Amino acid sequence: MADRTILHCDLNCFYASVELLSLPQLRALPVAVCGDPASRHGIVLAKNELAKSFGVQTAETIWQAKRKCPDLVCIPPHHDRYARYSQLANQIYGRYTDLVEPFGIDESWLDITGSMHLFGGDGRAIADELRQTVRRELGLTLSVGVSFNKIFAKLGSDYKKPDATTVISRENWQSIVWPLPVGDLLFVGRAAKQVLAKYAIHTIGALAAADPARLEQLLGKQGRQLWSYANGLDHSGVRPQGQREAVKSVGNSTTYGDDLTTWPQICAGLRSLSDSVATRLRRQGLYCGGVQVGIKYADFQNVSRQRQLPYSTHLMREIAAAAEDLAQALWTPGQPVRLLNVTALHITEAAETYEQTDLLAPAADAAVRARQERLERAVDAIRGKYGSGAIGYGGRPPKP
Repeated sequence: MADRTILHCDLNCFYASVELLSLPQLRALPVAVCGDPASRHGIVLAKNELAKSFGVQTAETIWQAKRKCPDLVCIPPHHDRYARYSQLANQIYGRYTDLVEPFGIDESWLDITGSMHLFGGDGRAIADELRQTVRRELGLTLSVGVSFNKIFAKLGSDYKKPDATTVISRENWQSIVWPLPVGDLLFVGRAAKQVLAKYAIHTIGALAAADPARLEQLLGKQGRQLWSYANGLDHSGVRPQGQREAVKSVGNSTTYGDDLTTWPQICAGLRSLSDSVATRLRRQGLYCGGVQVGIKYADFQNVSRQRQLPYSTHLMREIAAAAEDLAQALWTPGQPVRLLNVTALHITEAAETYEQTDLLAPAADAAVRARQERLERAVDAIRGKYGSGAIGYGGRPPKP
């Protein structure tokens, strides 16, 4: 089978670049897009190339960044602008192929195998043309990786920045890919990197040379998959825009301006998050079979716990009840809570076993759940007509 030609397009310093379109006077200065310190989100969300040269990093606190770069200019984010420019970029990509798969707001894969003959037949030339078009029409720069699979195309776009094209081909992939740090490989996170380091696996080449069975022992199924990626054996396809990926979890979290210190405060936070999660499940026609709760304390310690539910649900009342039970087992009374997270797990489609499992419950319980379903659907309808703040749920009495 002939090789595919996959592009990975990465908009350089995306948030900062979009902001500087309307702030050209700051182009020669180190700039970072930052969360609002007053609401305790005082971290760097993005930075321009000049700030990067001072060692400013995404996700570090503003005070850490300014210690490295005292003249750093911090500006607030405008997410509506980023969404608009992301959409415009993907529309440009869509001129070259209908196989455009966004990967976050600033990155997309393109499979141009079936259409590249319409644009000269050369992957590098098409990538260069895309970069010129994005720069001319949007004022943004783009790095593009060109390869025969998605993983290596992603490595290519990261290989040289900003505003560059890198081709990783059958002929050169080992010389380019294998010397790279293992953490550069997609899906090698911090935990996997730490495990691999214990076994002297520091480069992608060392990962490729490792025993896949041993990697599976160390990292589970992910270990064998990473071995395949390191050996150029990724065969995953590029999904067309709009094609729905299987949902594995639906979650929401909130960082609070003032620490939560009482159980009623925590319950109120969990109910609000459970309401958001349940609403999203119903909107997508999904159900969950498990719930996970995460807590970050004021000292930044993280704890979490999850449980299986007796039946699938998308009802706020049932998700909140499970969340409160989990949180009560995690929380020490009086310990200040900075962040709460509620995540729905074991997601299934609406057509699966919800009604069937419900038949196993007592008739009275089934009737209660049916009434609750009607109630929450009615709340959805009111919010859809009058706005999300039009109506909310009252709380149940807190547990002692």
